[in-house]
Amino acid sequence: MIGFTKVEEEFLQSIEEARIATSHADIPHVKPVSFIYHNNIILIATDYQTRTFKNVKINPKVSVTIDVYESGKHKAICIQGKVEILEKGQEFLQTYKMFEKKFAWVRNEPWKENEAPFLRIITTNKTSWGLKIENIMT
Repeated sequence: MIGFTKVEEEFLQSIEEARIATSHADIPHVKPVSFIYHNNIILIATDYQTRTFKNVKINPKVSVTIDVYESGKHKAICIQGKVEILEKGQEFLQTYKMFEKKFAWVRNEPWKENEAPFLRIITTNKTSWGLKIENIMT
């Protein structure tokens, strides 16, 4: 597992949306997702019926991009990794509690174990740009 710098961690904790890329039979699929960064792991909520879930069941290799675009000030982290599926158990419940706390849509439409999974992304490669400690001195 690849670690993140303090600056990268701060950026990951400040953003709610990412894009995940999956593929099956050489057909790429990219979509926006809600995510949480916790303990060096990216966690993504999904549903069993999605193309993303169907793809990771066949091919667990994914790419995730978290970015903010401003002309001339683009900030991003691109991650490649492998998915582990969380459907039940203690780690599922802990992840659910984090999503419930962070996202109103989870509180509005709750689910239980085995009703919708989380994708746990184990980072194997990453690159980032535009992230730097800003000098706050005036």
